Amino acid sequence: MKKKTEKRERRDELRREYDLSKLRGGVRGKYIARYRAGTNLVLLSPDVAEYFPDEQSVNTALRALIHAANRPLRRAR
Repeated sequence: MKKKTEKRERRDELRREYDLSKLRGGVRGKYIARYRAGTNLVLLSPDVAEYFPDEQSVNTALRALIHAANRPLRRAR
């Protein structure tokens, strides 16, 4: 019959190397306001992301598109 190992007996306990005295001073809900505010994160498709090296270039292109969309159209004569 196999004996229980220490690993099985200590399954729900913290490891010995964790020093609980260093965990003092935690504040519950410290970042809840940031969490509730949310983010405006957008994931680009890989084929679109190829054309933009960084977030600044994406923002510049989108601002140009917004500006072009808001201009009044010229009528053809």
